[in-house]
Amino acid sequence: MATATRARVSRRRDATGRGRPRSGRGAGPTIAVAQAFLVLWAVISILPLLWAVVSSLKSDPEIVADPWSLPGSLRWENFARAWETASIGTYFGNTVLVVGGGVVLTLLLSAMAAYVLARFEFRLRSALYYFFIAGMTFPVFMALVPLFFVVQNLGLGNSLTGLVLVYTAYSLPFSVFFLVAFFRTLPEEIAEAAKLDGCGEAAIFFKIMLPMAKPGLISVGIFNFIGQWNQYLIPLVLVNDDSKFVLAQGLANLAVEQGYAGDRSGLFAGLTIAMAPILIVYALLQGRVQAGMTAGALK
Repeated sequence: MATATRARVSRRRDATGRGRPRSGRGAGPTIAVAQAFLVLWAVISILPLLWAVVSSLKSDPEIVADPWSLPGSLRWENFARAWETASIGTYFGNTVLVVGGGVVLTLLLSAMAAYVLARFEFRLRSALYYFFIAGMTFPVFMALVPLFFVVQNLGLGNSLTGLVLVYTAYSLPFSVFFLVAFFRTLPEEIAEAAKLDGCGEAAIFFKIMLPMAKPGLISVGIFNFIGQWNQYLIPLVLVNDDSKFVLAQGLANLAVEQGYAGDRSGLFAGLTIAMAPILIVYALLQGRVQAGMTAGALK
């Protein structure tokens, strides 16, 4: 009896069109417009990069005569000239040291702070958490003058060590904000079981919680790597020694010098060297970034 009733109701719904999902007649044009916008955005983003790479393999007369043409022959010597003569190699090494130290120190300090803020109850926890969030809203250019005097008074002016510490302080607010939300998604039962086995808080953090937070650490590490690698304003204010320039400063200096010298191919080669690490790192780890961003929602 019940089966017959459900069959009659189903036939009635099929006849009237009720109960069936709507076809979404307006979805087609909307999807097409969205796809067209994404394609346009991709072209706008990729075309300048490809143009810089192609120009780095051309001679100066070819760049001046026809900027959009392909090179007649691949001139790899442009990269050697930029690396050695234009000191891009020195700037690259300085940037690797500063960004490497800044990212590692940022991840360590932000993970420790985020773990405490996410897992422990104490009186000033909310105040400290919002203090870090407030740091995300403070523009760095407003702190350049006091920052310069603080670094000079500490004896760290015009040094790579000073840049590492400033990069770390600049990156901490966002890193702490990101990792607090991530640590809150980790299961508390594992930490409690480790306490019953006699583990201290330091052992629980370094041996259990920190490895479990690896997706979040990779995501925030990539964001910090990109931000610190492209940093220009802070080193411009704190470093004026040519031998300690980072890539952003070196490229700006190279643009002036090579512009007067007419070595446009060397300038494009230096630009390609500067942007290559970011593209490689993101291409290799983009899956990890997406996993870290969605891990909290999935758990």
